[in-house]
Amino acid sequence: MNAHISFQNVTVKYDAKTALDDISLEIPKGQIFAIIGPANSGKTTLLKSINRTLDFTPSARLEGQVLVGGQDVYRMRNVYELRRRVGMVFPLPVGLPLSVYENVAYAPRRAGIRDRGTLDELVERCLRNAMLWDEVKDRMNILGTKLSGGQQQRLTLARALSHQPEILCLDEFSIAIDPVTTMKIEDILRELKKEMTVVLVTNLVQQARRLADRTAFFSASKLIEAGDTETIFTSAKCELTQRYVTGDFG
Repeated sequence: MNAHISFQNVTVKYDAKTALDDISLEIPKGQIFAIIGPANSGKTTLLKSINRTLDFTPSARLEGQVLVGGQDVYRMRNVYELRRRVGMVFPLPVGLPLSVYENVAYAPRRAGIRDRGTLDELVERCLRNAMLWDEVKDRMNILGTKLSGGQQQRLTLARALSHQPEILCLDEFSIAIDPVTTMKIEDILRELKKEMTVVLVTNLVQQARRLADRTAFFSASKLIEAGDTETIFTSAKCELTQRYVTGDFG
């Protein structure tokens, strides 16, 4: 297996509370990898450790290694470059107080892209991939924060894609999006995995089943089981995994 992301004996604590307990896991390149499990099982903490947004929580302490492309991310000096490589979309939209256009163009501008035609093309592509273009193409100058909650969430996705990341992390991306749009974005993600690795945290187990190539099940800060998605859902080795994917507990 060609691992794009590797967790080696990773433990994360918030003060005295353990969020991840000795996690070792490999995420293959060019796949959609789902992380499922009940609340407070460490799923979001795992995502935050990949691009070091965990750094924004003063009480967080990480032991072990998180590798991206073989590099230990906690030894990287250029954290901004890491976060360009690893895009992140959180459950609730976090819009910049800028126009729709500038929300998406902001990162490319910071990266040195100045040509208007190049920016226009990139902004349109990202908005199309976020299933938002048709709704905003005639009002690109309005504030992104004036969009509806579901539209703002898709704008956040478009902004993450504007970094042209090699890894895209999605934490409950569909929580504020209607089911029809969610299914369309899932189709886009299947296409995007040709260009990047997608790591998806979801509480919708059927979303993981229909979308992910591989799935990991977490519970009580521990990795219980990981493997091929269909195997996890049809013949999981652990009884706890079986109970979770069949809806016996959650």
